Amino acid sequence: MWRGRLAILACVVGIGLAGYLARARDDTPQRPAASASTSASTDPLAVAGDEMARAANNFLLALNTDQQKKATFEFKNEERFNWHFIPRERKGLPLKEMAPEQRALAHALLSSGLGQKGYVEAVTIISLERILKDMEQGRGPVRDPENYAFSVFGKPGPKDTWGWRVEGHHVSLNFTVINGKAVAGTPAFLGSNPGEVREGPRKGLRVLGAEEDMGRQLVKMFDDGKKKDVMLPGDAPKEIVTGNSRKAMIDNPAGLAYADMNDGQRQVLTSLIDLYAHRLRTELAEDDLKRVIDAGIDKVRFAWAGGTEPGQPHYYRIHGPTFLVEYDNTQNNANHIHTVWRDLTNDFGDDALRRHYEEVPHGQGQ
Repeated sequence: MWRGRLAILACVVGIGLAGYLARARDDTPQRPAASASTSASTDPLAVAGDEMARAANNFLLALNTDQQKKATFEFKNEERFNWHFIPRERKGLPLKEMAPEQRALAHALLSSGLGQKGYVEAVTIISLERILKDMEQGRGPVRDPENYAFSVFGKPGPKDTWGWRVEGHHVSLNFTVINGKAVAGTPAFLGSNPGEVREGPRKGLRVLGAEEDMGRQLVKMFDDGKKKDVMLPGDAPKEIVTGNSRKAMIDNPAGLAYADMNDGQRQVLTSLIDLYAHRLRTELAEDDLKRVIDAGIDKVRFAWAGGTEPGQPHYYRIHGPTFLVEYDNTQNNANHIHTVWRDLTNDFGDDALRRHYEEVPHGQGQ
């Protein structure tokens, strides 16, 4: 049914998101069945939830009692919403307090929520802390690639409602599972400082280079007539506009709408959206992208602020009825990138939780 809908939508929007996603899915290696207990499930989000639960339980079982106390919280604990991407002290169990075998299981949990691209980006960003430490020579915040904390909220299980988070400097990944189904992977923040490593043995490394290059490619495709709608007034903002807000909101959507772009511009925009969505594992990414299409791809807007040449401070955002992508590169002489994917109704599983509690009275089930 979904493939049929994609085919119809592809005819409507030309080289739009629907056709691109159909091709992308066909090229994506499929994950093996999660287990004998869930291999028969036809709900991809249930399969994802089962894999996350097994990874979380494997991680928790490897911890001693004191470590488990640090790593676990009740699902309703407000700490679940206490997310940020700056260097600071965090609750949860950090890598530096884990034995090697525990770290391996922590990384297995991280991998269970991400696609290959997202996992590679996340672990490479963590490794940049060592480069920052060498660059800053003790100036500024403490840089520590082991100061990334793992937290589990609630009890992971096949029919349970729970969540988990991995967070440290420039990494904040938040997942929610309801009644055994993985329903949300947002807020999803990844940043990179430096944006490009400019000296040393890793010179040339650009963890988020595709996000920068594709955004710049798109803004340069517009002629002066269209560019006046794309460009935001003033300088590029010094930070992503929504910051670490509990709920992402931007009044008065700005920028040029997908409906007003030509086919080439639409193709780059949909590829850029897909790039961000597929940081998460395939099931979550495709669920997000389905909702982008259902809400109206024509309503998605692209906006840019700042210079359009490499090295100039710049910012862009992609804003649709259901989601918001923000990208900012202004700090450290435009060599310090922040990016985030927000779900405008379902960050932390808010919308799915509301529907769940409407269907299941509070005294019953999870």
